[in-house]
Amino acid sequence: MKITTANFGELDVSGEEIITFPEGILGFPELHRYCLVDPGDDTLILWLQSLDDARIAFAVLEPKIFKSDYIVKLSGQELKQLKLDNINQSIVFTILTIPRGDATQMTSNLKAPIVINLKEQIGKQVVLQENEYTLKHMMFRELKAALATIEATKAAQATAAEARLATSLPINLRSMVPSSQVKSL
Repeated sequence: MKITTANFGELDVSGEEIITFPEGILGFPELHRYCLVDPGDDTLILWLQSLDDARIAFAVLEPKIFKSDYIVKLSGQELKQLKLDNINQSIVFTILTIPRGDATQMTSNLKAPIVINLKEQIGKQVVLQENEYTLKHMMFRELKAALATIEATKAAQATAAEARLATSLPINLRSMVPSSQVKSL
């Protein structure tokens, strides 16, 4: 399917790249189909692009990149809704808020992460009951430190094959590495 987006122009999205959110995302219950888009930069930030409303896209990031001790505990009901028989078939993202003109004030919603079943291509935004997580986790310094570490590693292992395309592309879910941050209650 082809979709013309507000942020990425025209995208050609295959069935293997579509993620279905049966309940939508908080605040957007009527939008059910999304894809992950890599904008082609080196920020590690991806975009969860709605296929039902081309104007809607959420900046997302795997929290393991900037908060290695972050754990998502899913209830039996949430596992069932995600059709998640094996928690090792999932990946976790948090939605970012990036103020225009001041990325140093970006925040991550650790309280309500996005969990995606990579095999079934089903997603759900879950609201965690743990009080230690906030809706607006200031994470710029953590992300900056993580990027510096990644860049140093890349420089040490640099090859021409590792160069990324500077093009926005949908991501095939089957090529993603599952998260180790999901646990069952």
